[in-house]
Amino acid sequence: MSNAVFRMKSGDPSRCTRLVLAAAAVALLAGCAQKRDSVVVGAIPDDYRTNHPIVIAEKEETLDLPVGSGDRGATASQRATLEGFLANYDRTAAPTLTIIKPSGSANAAAASNVAADFAKIAKQNGVPGSRIMIASYQASPEEVSAPVRVSFVGMQAQTGKCGRWPDDLLKTSENKHYANFGCSYQNNVAAQVANPSDLLGPRKQTPIDAENRGRVIGEYQRGDSVFSENIGY
Repeated sequence: MSNAVFRMKSGDPSRCTRLVLAAAAVALLAGCAQKRDSVVVGAIPDDYRTNHPIVIAEKEETLDLPVGSGDRGATASQRATLEGFLANYDRTAAPTLTIIKPSGSANAAAASNVAADFAKIAKQNGVPGSRIMIASYQASPEEVSAPVRVSFVGMQAQTGKCGRWPDDLLKTSENKHYANFGCSYQNNVAAQVANPSDLLGPRKQTPIDAENRGRVIGEYQRGDSVFSENIGY
């Protein structure tokens, strides 16, 4: 250590310069590394699953069915549409099914009869009678086909609304996804999930069929042609 210091002091400028330059280079590289890490940590996420996440939350399902002033009850098309709507009703959770009929409109009397039929159809499709509530809303006297609304609240997989275009699509200098990228895909996936809980975790496995398993293993051990055909041999 003392010899190195003595040589630097005794007039070895080239070695001294090299040491200083090496130290400066190390400091610059360290500074660049720190700056790069800070950019990565503070970067804006560029993943459509992060920008448009699927969440599990309560959502109100509504169905508006127009009623003619001359109707005396629910029509065949209204029944079919209502039964399709009630297919998504969770009979285990049994949320309140609300049927709202118009009041004060030209079709108020007809809508009242239709609302009563809707309640009967809901009971026939497994909705408990104690969970059906009929209410009314004020409609304009000029309305001749004011609708009857049927609604219930249930847990569903959903995402935010699509259609955000905050920036120009031609601004691609950063090579990132545009704001609306992947939104429709995420919405379609959320709409197709029959059980939203499947997105939170796997279900319990069903018990195995021991008899069928033993039969398949026996066919495999015997080399039966039926087993070979089933697995494509």
